[in-house]
Amino acid sequence: MKKVVLIGDSIRMGYDKYIKEALSGTAEVFYPSENCRFAEYVLRYAHDWKAVGEWGDDVDLVHWNAGLWDALELFGDEPLTPISCYGELIKRIDKRLRMLFPNAKLVFATSTNVSEKMSRPEFTRHNATIQKYNAEALRALSDTDTVINDLYSLTESVPDSYRSDWVHFYTPEGTELIGGKVLSEICELLDITPKQINIEDFESERYSKSNIGY
Repeated sequence: MKKVVLIGDSIRMGYDKYIKEALSGTAEVFYPSENCRFAEYVLRYAHDWKAVGEWGDDVDLVHWNAGLWDALELFGDEPLTPISCYGELIKRIDKRLRMLFPNAKLVFATSTNVSEKMSRPEFTRHNATIQKYNAEALRALSDTDTVINDLYSLTESVPDSYRSDWVHFYTPEGTELIGGKVLSEICELLDITPKQINIEDFESERYSKSNIGY
């Protein structure tokens, strides 16, 4: 049976159970019980999550993200993680994950779009900033074979009804959209067929580049 690890912030926490249920009987799906927060936190705790979860060295794929916390602006201050540091942290996380999971394929997910009109002045994210951080992450990973899952483009023009608040997509439609895209990436890389997915009428091509439109 395949082994998949999901690491990421509260966006990941919106689809991890969806992925686990969808792949039940086909792949073991592991993820930390906590919000993985910002990039430096992932770098610090990735090995602890592996040890506590007893994920082993035979993981086949790691899908991860870090960025929304890094781009967070509190009380009008600069983003929590300077963008120059962010790129270096992404490189170090990629290297760390390769060390921890030597046989795994790596997938990095870009940070998702937010609804700025719903944000609070003291706790803000701007899409222009998120896009800059996403671009920096892609630059940092450009010399690796890490696969990029562009969740920003996926969520850029979704209806407000897909959102549970200004950041998250904890709705049936939002979960199905993001979870379906993540699941499609996993299935393609691990040669898992739609017939092996525990979702009625699952079609991975629904989440293809041409259909999503980026």
